Amino acid sequence: MSIPLILASQSPSRRAVLYSAGICPTVRVSHVDEPAALAVEAERRHVGVEDLDIRSRVMVLATAKARTVYDAYRAVTATCSHATGDRVVAYPLRSAQVLRDDDASGTGLAAGSGSEASRGRRVLTDTRDFSGIDMPTRKEPIGRIDIMHPGLTHVQAGPLILGCDSMFLMKGRCFGKPHDSEVARARLAMMRGDSGELWTGHCLIDFSSGETSCEASHATVRFGSYSDRDIERYIATREPLEVAGSFTLEGFGGAFVDGIEGDPHGVVGVSLPTLRHMVNDMGMEWTDLWNIARGQNAPANKVDQASGSVPPADNVHQPGDGWVDCACGRRHWGLNGAAGVLLARRDGATGAITHVVMQHRAMWSAEGGTWGIPGGAIADGESPLEGALRESYEEANITPEDIDVVGSYREDHGSWAYTTVLAFEKEGHSVTPRANDDESMRIEWMPVAEVGSQRLLSALRADWPALLGRLRALAANS
Repeated sequence: MSIPLILASQSPSRRAVLYSAGICPTVRVSHVDEPAALAVEAERRHVGVEDLDIRSRVMVLATAKARTVYDAYRAVTATCSHATGDRVVAYPLRSAQVLRDDDASGTGLAAGSGSEASRGRRVLTDTRDFSGIDMPTRKEPIGRIDIMHPGLTHVQAGPLILGCDSMFLMKGRCFGKPHDSEVARARLAMMRGDSGELWTGHCLIDFSSGETSCEASHATVRFGSYSDRDIERYIATREPLEVAGSFTLEGFGGAFVDGIEGDPHGVVGVSLPTLRHMVNDMGMEWTDLWNIARGQNAPANKVDQASGSVPPADNVHQPGDGWVDCACGRRHWGLNGAAGVLLARRDGATGAITHVVMQHRAMWSAEGGTWGIPGGAIADGESPLEGALRESYEEANITPEDIDVVGSYREDHGSWAYTTVLAFEKEGHSVTPRANDDESMRIEWMPVAEVGSQRLLSALRADWPALLGRLRALAANS
């Protein structure tokens, strides 16, 4: 299996460069406060931010991005390592009450025969609702999940976390993203017929060891004599507003670049030769990161099979995303399965469950408009616990350091499974849920008495009574 690469950047250009080189990275946006990071470094050096040279700036920001994502993953694995309680695994397709989808007679069974056949239920096409089905189950300590799904906690090498930052140097001044049309217009006019340097900082962290490598690349870029009309039309595309230096080499702006001296990939946002040297210095081979075949097209968008709706254009397809043709007759999301967190809040005096965090799902998602728990596809290299905690943090701001994992429930279909991680808000801690991405319309603490009356995701509607009962029992015994 390849070593996963986690890109701490939302840049489509960086992702495209890596993808064309055989690497589909997992994208985890760092949300670093860049001005604050530069101010901290300037204070450490006892200088002003304007006195930091361009190499220092891109290296500070690249390191801050990589370190922030590294720390977030560390928080996830730390919470997983302290998980308590039982992991309950249910096997609905082994039940004598569930008919196989390819049984033309209507009498074949996943198990059993005779009179049980006439009582078989076909629940295989439109829902994961197995309510009323007597499913075989297994219970074991939740710690065994690390044995069956080692995940990031016990990995020997990687994943590698990459932070990058780019800035443009011209006439002795450093330029980042203009963000504003007026700023972009002034910069593009200044660059016309002249040249500057594009610098890109790289910080690579091996999650398994904590080893860190940092390098910078740069190239000289020569611009052509484009017209004022060219500038206006280029700004109208909005491409130059969110890129360092107000231009791109691989997009609309490429035609206005007359030449480059240095590494062209660094101009796009990530230097492949620089990154290869960094990987090699960590004792790994560059080809260990390859996880797609030559000529393989970018993955298709996540499409809700029922409604045909698609996510926003900037919704990123991650390793582990994809549809599985399940033995139950449905297609499920998550090549490695999927997982989510059912987080409960307890009364400070009685310990009773009072609220749970609920997600109002975006209309483009599967069963859009329903309420469910934060979660999603498990990424390559993750255990179900890690995937659930990482997804719930990214989607709903459920901070792993503020919760205790107290159990899990796994619905196992053989070729696919969904894991519900049960958790309590830590005593003395507070989780402030919010919608962190476009997969949610709303995230909120919902009183448990109101959950059952909501329009719930079909699988949660079926599982809710048992899950709530288990949470209450855990709360009473804690």
